[in-house]
Amino acid sequence: MLTETFTDPAMAPARTLRPENETMLPHPRNFQGIPGVAVTAGDHLHAVWYGGGSGEGPDNFTMLARSRDGGLTWSGIHTVIFHDHPMVRTFDPVVWTAPDGVLWVFYAQAFQWWDGRAGVWAITCCQPDAETMEWSVPRRIADGVMMNKPTVLRDGRWFLPVAGWSHAPCDDPGEPERWVPKEFNHWGSVTPGSKVIVSMDGGVSFQEISSLAVDNVCFDEHMLVEKRDGRLWMLIRGIDGIIESFSRDGGKTWSPPAPSAIPHIDSRFFIRRLFSGRLLLIRHQTPAEREGSDAGGPPAGELPPGSVRAFLTAYLSEDDGETWSGGLLLDERKGVSYPDGDQLADGRIVITYDYKRRHEKIIYLASFSEEDVFAGACLSGGSGLRMVVNQGPTETAGKMD
Repeated sequence: MLTETFTDPAMAPARTLRPENETMLPHPRNFQGIPGVAVTAGDHLHAVWYGGGSGEGPDNFTMLARSRDGGLTWSGIHTVIFHDHPMVRTFDPVVWTAPDGVLWVFYAQAFQWWDGRAGVWAITCCQPDAETMEWSVPRRIADGVMMNKPTVLRDGRWFLPVAGWSHAPCDDPGEPERWVPKEFNHWGSVTPGSKVIVSMDGGVSFQEISSLAVDNVCFDEHMLVEKRDGRLWMLIRGIDGIIESFSRDGGKTWSPPAPSAIPHIDSRFFIRRLFSGRLLLIRHQTPAEREGSDAGGPPAGELPPGSVRAFLTAYLSEDDGETWSGGLLLDERKGVSYPDGDQLADGRIVITYDYKRRHEKIIYLASFSEEDVFAGACLSGGSGLRMVVNQGPTETAGKMD
């Protein structure tokens, strides 16, 4: 339980719980989504997501499950990250295997939905393939929210994409799940922007080295790629599509943000470098592509109106993101969103995403090869789409979002 030494409850650490069944969860799961996945040394898959309550609000908590067979079957929820204070939530988790094999779960913590500051916290497991996973005490890394995996540069530095949201907390008591009292409203204490937090010592310490102010952004959810020529490429979720910026000095300064040539909607995407050296991109197709484009990769162009979270598709680049090939459709349905991924030792790619967070409440896994992406179909052994990682209680399943 919380101690009285924390005058600000959002600065107190959460707890890790081991629920034996649904009734032991902190709150009913009438909402869940925003997943991630990581592969550990034994080729175990670890999935993370958050939920609880009826939407994004103080009843949210973070959940983890594990697969020992490449995603075919999954454990129940084996770990929960939950805050004791009724107005502090844990949310936007990221699961990641560090180069030394330690499994990290980063998550955000805030008073109510958003208190103007939030904070990136982390727990770690040194033996993630053990029968029983033992977690470290939660540790606060930085102010802000981190929605995507760290990037490890060739020189060994860890770059964490942490954001300061650009909108003020709710000051209207008539919105009970978002209202933040003045004493816990930290608006102005964190500069909004897409930040870079770096660790030079393998996660022992962290420091902010830059922050990029970006217009027309609500939730940055940026990702970082190290180009072959040494430049850093920052891709940011924008209201009108993906925004990009480049750094030539190791992330200290960034070029003026500009629209990228990658069409997208206002939603999270996923990009990472694969073992082969190619870049993998998971994003939503836009209506213009589906109606008029026969190109194999994502064409440039303005984002058309009426875009929805549907047609989640995988692409590959062999020229460091200049052009994209293939096009494996993972899920065409309306209501799919928030891809995250990793790669098994044999090169197979695994991607998690969610589907209808308030009704179906399903966390899915897609498993496929690079050849499948080029072919636009799951042809290789071990490939599969719409594999269920977890589904919340189904009394509302089947209703429309």
